Amino acid sequence: MTDRPTALDLREADPLPESTAKYFRICEEKLGMVPNVLRSYAHDIDKLNAFTGIYNDLMLADSNLTKLEREMIAVAVSSVNKCFYCLVAHGQAVRELSGDPALGEALVMNYRVAKISPRQRAMLDFAVQMTEASYRIEEPHRAALRDHGFTDRDIWDIAAVASFFNMTNRMASAIDMRPNPEYHARNR
Repeated sequence: MTDRPTALDLREADPLPESTAKYFRICEEKLGMVPNVLRSYAHDIDKLNAFTGIYNDLMLADSNLTKLEREMIAVAVSSVNKCFYCLVAHGQAVRELSGDPALGEALVMNYRVAKISPRQRAMLDFAVQMTEASYRIEEPHRAALRDHGFTDRDIWDIAAVASFFNMTNRMASAIDMRPNPEYHARNR
């Protein structure tokens, strides 16, 4: 755990509210660390709660997209945005969920070389198109997803995850958010 998870001199609330302290203890138990993204937001508990609420909804709640597919979107978007924090943290999640270190590395570098299904390729193409020029998304782009079996709800979820990571990538880069060192060696 680093002393400061970002370049900003913002300290965690002290004391942390009991619900936040409990959440951080659960992170320690499950992950062996509190992710620096959470520590970064802990200077303002309302902002932390808003962040974790939307993250948990998009990445952990029920969806026809698997957790791995959502993490793949996170990495493909973060690769376009060159977000160091998210590439390290979510690259590790892809390695863990897939059991395939090469997949995590391919997605970090260039998702187009990854050994993925045509369905997953269409999903990542859409997420990257959104990232590079969302104003160019038109009905043929959505139709391509439908052609690969995605429902309109799935398209919503793909767009929501891609949008969330475009926001978090920019935030993480702007404040020089640093990934926990533990992420680097996991699931290799």
